[in-house]
Amino acid sequence: MGELRADWRLRLRREDAHGPVCGAGVLVDQCTALTCAHVVGRPDAVLWVEFAENSTLAPVRARVLPDGWLPERGDGEDIAVLRLESPRPQARPAPLDPRVWGGMEVYATGYADGFDEGMSLWGRIGGASGELVQLDAVTKADVVREGFSGAAVCTRPREDRPVRVVGLVVSWRGDLGAFLPEDNRLAFSYLIPVDRIARLSPHVAELSGPGAWDRGFEARVTRWFDDPDEDPVKITVVPPGSGKERSLRHLTHRADVVHRGGARTADLVDHALGRVAFPAGAYLAYYDWLRGTGPRPAPAGGHASASRRSAPAGGHAPALGRPSPEAGDSPAHPVALLVDGLDEEPRPGALIDVLERLRSVGFRLLLVFRREGGPGWDEACDRLLRPALLRQADVLLDRLQRVELSRSIRLDVVDSASLGPVAETAERHRVTRRRIDEVRDPHQQLARLRALIRTLRADLGRHGGR
Repeated sequence: MGELRADWRLRLRREDAHGPVCGAGVLVDQCTALTCAHVVGRPDAVLWVEFAENSTLAPVRARVLPDGWLPERGDGEDIAVLRLESPRPQARPAPLDPRVWGGMEVYATGYADGFDEGMSLWGRIGGASGELVQLDAVTKADVVREGFSGAAVCTRPREDRPVRVVGLVVSWRGDLGAFLPEDNRLAFSYLIPVDRIARLSPHVAELSGPGAWDRGFEARVTRWFDDPDEDPVKITVVPPGSGKERSLRHLTHRADVVHRGGARTADLVDHALGRVAFPAGAYLAYYDWLRGTGPRPAPAGGHASASRRSAPAGGHAPALGRPSPEAGDSPAHPVALLVDGLDEEPRPGALIDVLERLRSVGFRLLLVFRREGGPGWDEACDRLLRPALLRQADVLLDRLQRVELSRSIRLDVVDSASLGPVAETAERHRVTRRRIDEVRDPHQQLARLRALIRTLRADLGRHGGR
């Protein structure tokens, strides 16, 4: 079955964050939502957008975009494009799909009177009704009603295919004009399809096109953020204006530290030190070392207590309660640093110097280039990516050897006092690892390293050792 909850399903309120519910909406990117114009009421109105199915996301005020007011008319317009006052990159936006056909099974969740927490109604796409599309309900009780306007019309959730949003609920009609669908002889719901909204709004057209997002890239980067055991350095190309870039914007908040290409390196160092625990009085020593203007701090003579650690005004002291490591120790939880546009850096080599030092204290790096082979590409591969992958391969080899030995001991294949050559898989991979050191072509070496790391992870997965 599909997921029951969606960040992009919105409940709209008037007056304030706890005001009366006035309708529904759909989040289409981190700053933009769709609803019906008649829900908003007037182009200068302010609504509160509430993430009805994710209480961890704070409500936010929203206003109609300058070109986002498309009030109800006879040609199928009844749309308001809203701009959130502050972005919500943590919320996953709706997957818009302009394709809709007769007989398609769909559902919508709205907030009718007495159902502020939401109620879902099912139906099938009937046929065209002007620029709108008729939605046929199984019974009149399944016809939409007040509180559903602006709600996403979604495809049936399936395990092998995620839900897609194909339109917005705009109205219902009954043949007798009665207030409730049940009090009419005939009653139908109506939606405005995504392809019609896209023709009215260039912004929606951009978001609903085939290249609007890069879901595969999202999945890979999300996995990298979620799993500290992924490659410690990841290099990726994100062309400007691409769906990949739009996907990255929704993942930037996952990074502990973000540095934009061309920004001040001093700011990066300062923000990075906010994530490093250092001994009392050592802030300036670390700062100078990371900037390349001083030697690496010498190991501290013991561990300072939380109350003794300090930093200068404007600097960052370690979090209270964390033991202060010796200089050069890695953080307990690896810090994820995103460099967005390394090839937009005026002096990429100087930035790579800083990144090299941050790697030495355990930072993980996600390096984004605007184009493959841009300024700093070869240097980043040689000084950051290749050493990190070589070290990662060695770590995985050691882990695989321990797992194999432990498994052999459990199965009584070998006595713990005389460990023989039982880690056969690890030993075979060590031969491959030594041969990689002999490869002179850097591109071939990286390719073989990645292949070895994939194989090691697969072997660890089979042994239950990750």
